[in-house]
Amino acid sequence: LQFTEEKLGQAEKTELDAHLENLLSKAECTKLWTEKIMKQTEVLLQPNPNARIEEFVYEKLDRKAPSRMNNPELLGQYMIDAGNEFGPGTAYGNALIKCGETQKRIGAADRELIQTSAINFLTPLRNFIEGDYKTITKERKLLQNKRLDLDAAKTRLKKAKVAEARAASEQEVRITQSEFDRQAEITRLLLEGISSTHAHHLRCLNDFVEAQMTYYAQCYQYMLDLQKQLGSFPSTFLSNNNQSSTTPVQSVSSPSVLASASASLPSVSNSMVASGLSELKSSSGSRKARVLYDYDAANSSELSLLADEVITVYSIPGMDSDWLMGERGNQKGKVPITYLELLN
Repeated sequence: LQFTEEKLGQAEKTELDAHLENLLSKAECTKLWTEKIMKQTEVLLQPNPNARIEEFVYEKLDRKAPSRMNNPELLGQYMIDAGNEFGPGTAYGNALIKCGETQKRIGAADRELIQTSAINFLTPLRNFIEGDYKTITKERKLLQNKRLDLDAAKTRLKKAKVAEARAASEQEVRITQSEFDRQAEITRLLLEGISSTHAHHLRCLNDFVEAQMTYYAQCYQYMLDLQKQLGSFPSTFLSNNNQSSTTPVQSVSSPSVLASASASLPSVSNSMVASGLSELKSSSGSRKARVLYDYDAANSSELSLLADEVITVYSIPGMDSDWLMGERGNQKGKVPITYLELLN
């Protein structure tokens, strides 16, 4: 009745003090954003909604979800199987097996990231939503009920006409007031714990960032190792497939180098290289060339290159059309033309 009359504007309502109101809105805000961050982190770690639902069901049944290959592991297995089918002795088969093994290592790192993030980040967030916040909600409802009891008693006191009824109503107001004050204090103490929740979640956030850092560093290292293994492939491709390689594998040492190398890839078209090369062949002179990517010499007849250095190149009669002779000071050796940009 008290609640209905308040809603209709027919009864007065005891307001909570400003401090308690602020604490309540901070708790609500924390709950809302914790839920959003938690759910989106789950989506980030497991983009497949069906797999997420399955994991959730197994978790509720307190059973371990069946172990399945994740996407990188599955791709890795296909690549390895294909490589074995085509023949590990062929350039493509060998490359597929190497790539497949790297994909599997990335899959394992992915699995580790999910596991670490679940323990160090998602679980504490979920514990807050399902534990502390549920307790806050329960005590807050109790406070609302105690307030309604107090205001109903105040209304009865106002309406009391005879002295006996007034005395009984005053006694009732005193009791309900002390119960309300006590419940307000319990609620306040619980709500003041939200600050330590923030501090705890901050530590968990640091753990999550560290898990991501480890994961990305591992993936980068795996890809770097793979590139080094594939570094001598442009020449192998040619002998294997009798066609020129338009996009050689760059060996890089940092993400920025990788970005600049990939940005410059489209500028080196086969036709440009071919026209520059035919000039070189016919003139039998030498030209300056800028190196596009790092290149590790496969043997002593080749010259190792560093991205962005400028070297002198020339052609030797009867030389493989995809290679030039390169000179740097008193060093010389064969260099793959796909790693070069001829300068005017």
